[in-house]
Amino acid sequence: MVLIAVFGVALLIAVLVSGLAARSVLSTSLLFLVAGALVGDGFLGLIHVSADSSIVAVTADLALFAVLFTDGMHVSFPALRSAWRNPARALGLGMPLAFVGMALITHFLAGLDWTTSFLVGAVLAPTDPVFASAIVGRKKVPARLRQLLNVESGINDGLALPVVLVLITAAGPTSGTAEASLSKIGLELVGGLALGVVLPLVVNGLVRFRLLGAEPKLQPLLPLATGVILYATCHLTHANPYLAAFSAGAVLASVSAESKEAFEPLGEALAELSKFAALLVFGALLTPELFGDLSVGGYVAVVLAIVLIRPASLLISLIGTRFDRRERLAAAWFGPKGFASVVYGLLVLQSGIPQGEEAYTLIAVCIAFSIAAHSSTDVPVARLFDVEDLVGIPDDDDEDAKRKTAMAAQPAASRE
Repeated sequence: MVLIAVFGVALLIAVLVSGLAARSVLSTSLLFLVAGALVGDGFLGLIHVSADSSIVAVTADLALFAVLFTDGMHVSFPALRSAWRNPARALGLGMPLAFVGMALITHFLAGLDWTTSFLVGAVLAPTDPVFASAIVGRKKVPARLRQLLNVESGINDGLALPVVLVLITAAGPTSGTAEASLSKIGLELVGGLALGVVLPLVVNGLVRFRLLGAEPKLQPLLPLATGVILYATCHLTHANPYLAAFSAGAVLASVSAESKEAFEPLGEALAELSKFAALLVFGALLTPELFGDLSVGGYVAVVLAIVLIRPASLLISLIGTRFDRRERLAAAWFGPKGFASVVYGLLVLQSGIPQGEEAYTLIAVCIAFSIAAHSSTDVPVARLFDVEDLVGIPDDDDEDAKRKTAMAAQPAASRE
């Protein structure tokens, strides 16, 4: 109950300051992270959680699933078919470069062995759009930049997971629950993709039966029911839930625009709630002891991961594209480490590998630093963009004003 009460208070404060946060460097995400740290064992001791607590894994898992499901709904297949090259560059070149670069600095600066260093690189390779919401969620930011960051972050979680599982096995000996094989990993990925495609198609087919149909006020619950069934089915069958979530959201939005429109407000709210809950719980793990366990070389590696490895890898991958300088720099900077890295970091800790605790400490500190840096800089960077200057599209507010003026003038014109 104490955890619920703390979450309620933090949520109330976040709502009250959200207007200010949308216009400044203040971050509601950082607020929950700090709140969790304050009430955890490291400071006030009001709530007691550890990295192996089930609540940590469950909240991070649910948050990642919910975010990927709603993000998938923002993917436009026609737009993606016409502009797939940029996300493919980020995933095919930028992500491997970041993976290798992170492994190198982890090995030489933090002193981890090569296998564990590459494991850390795989865990920290995925990016999360949640902590750059002002970039991916604002129409004033060029569409191609938003699409690049959203598609990249939606797909790279599923791409990193098999690498993480294989490297955990290679870094062994591991506990029994962490054992995996290439065939098993492949089946999990294929199963997740298959479920994510088939289930929305089945639900959409049911809706089209003549005797069936959702009442308007209940229509937002249709995608929610699909997501709940998908989440449970993935965990029961051991299919990859993250690949399933993103693909299901994309398929559902493409076959049923009505469902997407009806679910969007509810989906965004649920994703925000799950995100805040996971941040609060993860924040409770950020104790002074955790930060004290990381070496000086580890801190240097964390800083370089955020300010050098991700920016340099993506800038290299975007060479030769039509992105202008501002877009390239914004895309390079916004590589926040989020819920995928939290979930994969917990897998590393719970695997029982020899340097698992050291790897988890570096991962957790890097995630905390990344959330602080990226969630507090998304609004200032978003304000640098002017859609009219960049891509020739009038400002949305101006267009709304013109439409309202035209509508107000129409009755007068008809009377004349």
